[in-house]
Amino acid sequence: MTTFETSKLFINGKLVPATGGKTYPNVAPATGEIVGYAADASAADMDAAIAAARNAFDNTDWSTNRELRLKVLTQFRDQLHVFRDRIRALAMAEAGSPAGCISGPQCDTPISFVDFGLENLKNFKFERDLGLATTMGMTSKRVVWKEAAGVVGAITPWNVPFQINLAKCFPALAAGCTVVLKPAPETPWLAAILGEIVSKTDMPAGVFNVITGSQPADLGEQLVTDPRVDMISFTGSTATGRRIMAAAAATIKKVFLELGGKSAFIVLDDADFARVVPSAAFMVLYHAGQGCACFTRLLVPRSRYDEAISMLKPAFEAMPYTDPTNEYAIMGPLISERQRERVLNYIKIGVEEGARLVTGGGVPEGQTGFYVQPTLFADVDNSMRIAQEEIFGPVLVVIPYDGDDDAVRIANDSIFGLSGGIASASNERALAVARRIRTGTYAVNGGMYFAADAPFGGYKQSGIGREMGIEGFEEYLQTKTVALPA
Repeated sequence: MTTFETSKLFINGKLVPATGGKTYPNVAPATGEIVGYAADASAADMDAAIAAARNAFDNTDWSTNRELRLKVLTQFRDQLHVFRDRIRALAMAEAGSPAGCISGPQCDTPISFVDFGLENLKNFKFERDLGLATTMGMTSKRVVWKEAAGVVGAITPWNVPFQINLAKCFPALAAGCTVVLKPAPETPWLAAILGEIVSKTDMPAGVFNVITGSQPADLGEQLVTDPRVDMISFTGSTATGRRIMAAAAATIKKVFLELGGKSAFIVLDDADFARVVPSAAFMVLYHAGQGCACFTRLLVPRSRYDEAISMLKPAFEAMPYTDPTNEYAIMGPLISERQRERVLNYIKIGVEEGARLVTGGGVPEGQTGFYVQPTLFADVDNSMRIAQEEIFGPVLVVIPYDGDDDAVRIANDSIFGLSGGIASASNERALAVARRIRTGTYAVNGGMYFAADAPFGGYKQSGIGREMGIEGFEEYLQTKTVALPA
């Protein structure tokens, strides 16, 4: 596998090494080998980045100069296309992304989404006239201003790092915020490259900063608790989201959280089972199931349960886990040995709980890297841990139900509410069920909700707020109401 140079931090408009030149190794999930190194930031580096972002927000016109932002972010967009091939290589190397995912969320799709952000910045109404109103005998003219939220700390995960880095940083910058980006330690390069790209633009120093490091908890806590930071935008596990929310409470920061999921895909009894059921393998094995919105619970009518299992088993066993450079591959390795052990432990728990292991459940023979076999569980009760907890691996649990009401009950019986899907011969019937499911996104009969203009986020413990779309842009704004005598 290709090796890469040591990446740098990006602080106050400059690409710089970490304090003392400290680095840490970046390990390729597909091979388990070190393919390069990343700057390992210290608390002093994070402090410098926060100070630079605070100064840029307070002492430049970035937050108020829409024309400047349009000019610079258009340059940024153009450089994304220049750097595209390198971004693709980095996604394969450090995220273990199969080539079949590169044209989607790992590279090409998020680059294309930037065009929506630019158009939105051109057309967004940062001021709204409320007209006249008389209150307590005084007539006033009122206007509402939308203003940048301030300094944003963006904390991102390792599963689709480039997409999430852009989904946070681009709208924040377009809104007029300044940003400190702290990626997961497993995927530093797909954040560091954004610093390189920004260095090719006319963005004022300090507006955008990137801090990579091997100790995410320490750097993350520093970013979350610093009073100079106005907002935290976090994507990751629900457990970490709870800690961030608690830590941010001391300074009453604005918090955006996009957290975990345990999404249910419901197959109604009138669906075309031969077409729909095997596709559940694709849904949960794409990028080895390392997606918060993956459909990891499959709900099928009890009367057709055995039929569904018989269709799924060969689909799981036919899915290849190959070198990520194979252009047809969609199932790659897990991100790390630690994550692989976590997934294998959940498989063990499933067996101990009494679920039936239909296929998979182990490590493939003769395969280097952090792979786990596509794993299918039957005879699952929704109360089991493998049906309630986010595994983040290539594991599907199949749950029987009795009638539409029971399917809705099971789908909603979760602390999560991020996504889900349904298949039926009738759009009307499917939509009637979809309206009863408490999730932030939903796919009806194969519909695709993932798009630049479509808000993404969850109900319940899947998060707070929305990413992408107009709603995602507005997360990075504050609202000011101004009144003056008529």
